[in-house]
Amino acid sequence: MTTGQQITQVRSGPERARELAELDARTLVHPHSVIGAPAEALVLDRGEGAVVWDVEGRSYIDGTCGLWQCPVGHGRRELADAAAGQIAKLEFYSSFGDYSNEPSIRLAERLLELAPAGMRRVFFTNGGSEGTETAIKLARLAQHNAGRPERTIVLARTGGYHGMGGGSLAATGIDRLRAGFGPLVPGIEFLGKPHMPPGDPDAADRLVAELEERIERIGPERIAAFIGEPVLGVGGMVPPPDGYWPRVRDVLRRHGILLIADEIVTAFGRTGHWFASERYGIEPDMIVTAKGLSSGYIPMGAVLLGDRVLDLAGGAPFLHGFTYNGHPVGAAVALANLEILRREGLLERAERLGGRLLDALRPLERLDHVLEVRGVGMMLGVEFTDGDTSGVQAGCRAEGVIVRASGSSIVLSPPLVISEEQLDTLARVLTAQVEAAR
Repeated sequence: MTTGQQITQVRSGPERARELAELDARTLVHPHSVIGAPAEALVLDRGEGAVVWDVEGRSYIDGTCGLWQCPVGHGRRELADAAAGQIAKLEFYSSFGDYSNEPSIRLAERLLELAPAGMRRVFFTNGGSEGTETAIKLARLAQHNAGRPERTIVLARTGGYHGMGGGSLAATGIDRLRAGFGPLVPGIEFLGKPHMPPGDPDAADRLVAELEERIERIGPERIAAFIGEPVLGVGGMVPPPDGYWPRVRDVLRRHGILLIADEIVTAFGRTGHWFASERYGIEPDMIVTAKGLSSGYIPMGAVLLGDRVLDLAGGAPFLHGFTYNGHPVGAAVALANLEILRREGLLERAERLGGRLLDALRPLERLDHVLEVRGVGMMLGVEFTDGDTSGVQAGCRAEGVIVRASGSSIVLSPPLVISEEQLDTLARVLTAQVEAAR
């Protein structure tokens, strides 16, 4: 009898949960866990809409979309059908060189229809980290191909999260995630975190002045690109100061520096727009996406390429790629997912319900240990003045609500299909746990 057969014969409820948790501890190393000292796993069994159930049958309102990735919610039959139909027809074939498939071609066409002006081509990946790797390599290649091989430095912001690969982790400005993995890919220069005290009218001025000073000190002739999240995600759900992004864009253009918008979290409705670049007037040269592209039903990402990158890189061999680039099943699911977002008006819903949740949480700012409550669309954060927020995360889960502790912040990114009643429950439970954390 195989291990899989043994598991299926275990009775449901506590016995099944215990069996699976013990097997998990013996066999798996989880992301963001302690090697050799695994925590007991919460084994999830199924999901529907904004709710997931564990193997004992307990339900949880999903306040995080797992990792921001399921705007259309869990258990969508049409996405399962899209995957099954494509698997039955053509499960996979490489997209290297001159091979292609219809779902990836149709998805590229659709993405360019939805994208901000100036995007002209699509390079598919399997997720966000691969997208960041691709964008950094392509920025350097484009500058090299244009006769500027000295332009290799990439500017990034402290607090930005861009992935866990070699180049993507190097560009991630969160020290606790970088610790122990050095030496990292060289050539990344960090600027300050794009977050100033609430209501500070001079925040954008200071951040742009810092950018201009750093470019002058390094020398613009050595800088290939700047990468940034329109709204910080893992860094605490931090919106940019008013007017920040158009001014950054203008500085970079003046110096011939490419602009990479990391929209792994923010694209596909999370901020109430198809792309947050539209909301903030970013006009990037490349856009990195993943997560909401397929709502996480299949690993899928895409890097959108603009005119300037294509002009600079024109004629250069791009000897870069991943086995599952342009996966036909992933593309078929993504197309169906984008249609759900459009048909059900989920972008508009993100704006409306995000405002409702933000209003419900704002009173927490009266607490001495809460520094700020902030949000854009369905991206919200509650930042503590200091300390670890994992106790709030655990307390919420015990009450049937999943939130995410990220340093000194609790971050929220519910499915865009969450009901108003579920949203109000999320707010009530989180409020009680934050108040109890005094």
